[in-house]
Amino acid sequence: MPTQKPRLVNLDLDLLRAFVAVADAKSFTRAGVRLGRTQSTISLQIKRLEEQLNAELFSRDPRKVVLTGQGEALLVQARRMLRVNDEIIGEMFEHLLEGEVRFGAPEDFATTHLPGILGDYARAYPHVSLSVTCDLTLKLMDKMAQGELDLALIKREPVGADVGVPVWREHLVWVGAGEDVLPKDAPIPLIAAPAPCVYRKRATATLDAAGRAWRIAYTSPSLAGQHAALRAGLGVTALPTEMVPDDLIIFGSDHGFPPLADAEIALIRAGKTLPVAAERLANFILASLDAARTAD
Repeated sequence: MPTQKPRLVNLDLDLLRAFVAVADAKSFTRAGVRLGRTQSTISLQIKRLEEQLNAELFSRDPRKVVLTGQGEALLVQARRMLRVNDEIIGEMFEHLLEGEVRFGAPEDFATTHLPGILGDYARAYPHVSLSVTCDLTLKLMDKMAQGELDLALIKREPVGADVGVPVWREHLVWVGAGEDVLPKDAPIPLIAAPAPCVYRKRATATLDAAGRAWRIAYTSPSLAGQHAALRAGLGVTALPTEMVPDDLIIFGSDHGFPPLADAEIALIRAGKTLPVAAERLANFILASLDAARTAD
């Protein structure tokens, strides 16, 4: 008897959009508010998607909604499909999507990871004006609270903060120009952004826990300024591995430095619902960073 071929299923993008909204909001109710639907409608859409895929996508309990392993795998692909859909719609109906999207991000992350994403978005929606603000996380949060931003990427602690959607994990390392910047019997000179800064907090807390004395030797809100101070041999700093220039050195345990815990980048929104152009940018960012993280 011949083996029966699996039934081909055409996925409903509306169901996928509901699935992504629930995964991001971690709540059927909040996802419904974001999409302008009732909680019961969202629940029904997720049930239909699970039936189509013959898979359980969320493990539910009274307090929270958590992705299953199958749900985690689908989320990356769902974001990609929605991004392709949005690009096609953007090209076909680009004259219909206009306005301004006000977006904020830390300077270092923006210059490292976002140029290609923002370029793709601008080409898909040429009549949308992008206003990009690069600043420290605290100032971006202030601008968001004052209604000056629609979306922002912020640095935060990986645990304990129920703000935004996690989009990137940063592996932090100690960086300097050479071993001659390390004092033998004096506090470690640190180069850092102004407080409060996740990297600064991570560096000082890690040294305190290890019983190592330190002092702030140089402060700059700019990544370029911190790099210049590092090259001048003014001290060491904590940076994500992908932001370490080739001419600088990573210090490890063999240099007496304790390991640094990871930091995290999260996407936050100005409100439960956003203009369509801002929602499209949010999807571009989430889909692109998910794809880059998976590739790594």
